[in-house]
Amino acid sequence: MSAIHENPQSIPDWNNGRLHADCENCFGLCCVSLPFAASIDFAIDKDAGHPCSNLQSNFRCGIHNSLREQGFKGCTVYDCFGAGQQVSQVTYGGHDWRQVPDSAEQMFEVFRVMRQIHELLWYLRETLVLETTRPIHDELRLALEETERLTRLSPDSLMELNVSAHRAEVNELLLKVSELVRGEAHREQRSTRGRKKTYGRGADLIGAKLRGADLRGANLRGSYLIAADLRDADLRAADLIGADFRDADLKGANLTESLFLTQFQLNAAKGNAATKLPPSLARPAHW
Repeated sequence: MSAIHENPQSIPDWNNGRLHADCENCFGLCCVSLPFAASIDFAIDKDAGHPCSNLQSNFRCGIHNSLREQGFKGCTVYDCFGAGQQVSQVTYGGHDWRQVPDSAEQMFEVFRVMRQIHELLWYLRETLVLETTRPIHDELRLALEETERLTRLSPDSLMELNVSAHRAEVNELLLKVSELVRGEAHREQRSTRGRKKTYGRGADLIGAKLRGADLRGANLRGSYLIAADLRDADLRAADLIGADFRDADLKGANLTESLFLTQFQLNAAKGNAATKLPPSLARPAHW
């Protein structure tokens, strides 16, 4: 498996804390900016740009401790990668959308852009702690520095930013990383008897029976793993970017060296104390 060669905390300005949501320093942006529809994840309908009925005047959730019980499971899954506090405290300098209502619509749109930028920071930061990425280390660091620069743009500049184009450029590098990491995993498995089943990008694995499966080095990018049984599965070095883990059973699964795994994905899944996680991610409270 891919060895880590650099301490994540040694990468300046991109430490873990910054890329995790800090609701205490956010103006409830996800509770206002994003829309949701009444469903298994949300008890009510809410349009984009309108505050959730549970958002209090201090930007805190009035039912935070009972979200799942009251039908707001989706709120416990969501993660902004730290974009909320970045927009609230840096981009807008601590001036909230209630204080400056004329900037509210712009702030909500900037938040949606910033979340995409911070998500890319999460992925790029991960690539720089992998031994396998040394051949493209300089390219990755340049991409990380450019992405970091975008977080410091003014609101007007962020509104004009073609974030989709930047995502496409970064994704080319992430694909290279995936090939390097998964290629190494496959070389280590050459002694394995029998031919392993492979899965293509975006595979439909809804409800799949994959208990105990050896998925090391698998390409599960964008795969639909909704309600899949992944108990005790080995997902080390598997590319999980964009994989849908809603209600997937990860009890006892090994995710310690999974590639591009996020807190958002873990929050959407089911697991237990036996689920092995990378140190950068937290075990969800509802597990």
